[in-house]
Amino acid sequence: MPIITALDSFAPALHLIAVFVFAVSGALAAAAKKQTFVTFAFFALVTGVGGGTVRDLLIGAPVFWMRDSLVPLTCLIAALLVWMTPQRIWKPTAIDWFDAVGMAAYSVFGTTKALSLGIGPVPAILMGVLTATAGGIIRDTLSGEPSIVLGSEIYISASALAGALFVVLLLLGVSLPIAAILGFAAGFTLRAGALARGWSLPSYRGAKED
Repeated sequence: MPIITALDSFAPALHLIAVFVFAVSGALAAAAKKQTFVTFAFFALVTGVGGGTVRDLLIGAPVFWMRDSLVPLTCLIAALLVWMTPQRIWKPTAIDWFDAVGMAAYSVFGTTKALSLGIGPVPAILMGVLTATAGGIIRDTLSGEPSIVLGSEIYISASALAGALFVVLLLLGVSLPIAAILGFAAGFTLRAGALARGWSLPSYRGAKED
């Protein structure tokens, strides 16, 4: 099945899931700062669509949420959901886990969209990583929190794993839905291990002293 045909039939659901969970993480960041609903909605929107917007601008595609009102509506629903629930329901680590789901889903979706527009496998994987991480970077910057990408904790590498495995499976002839599920599962599992067990990458320690 051609990538563009499979994208039309499979990816919309994956995309909205990614938008929703990223939007929830944005709204939770606003909740942690005890902000107004307007700020909740703004954080949800920029987190939900930030990565995809940057991706579309780079690959020369129409910005996706400008043509699909369901996307900003999904972000508003996510903001309203968090706004209407007591803060005690959301554990302090809830942002990280929602972000992990969104990261894995967006890694696969961003890679899929780039492939469908004729982008090569390696740049497509990088577009998947950008799609998955830019929204979280924007969220953390706006909320005044240190960005996860500046630490040694496994995050970008989990996104790259999701996109790379997805592409490799496609090249091996695996159907797009199965490849997407396996790519998502691999990326989420690696990120979950980092959250649950503290997995991290070695940090640069500089030149050895004489």
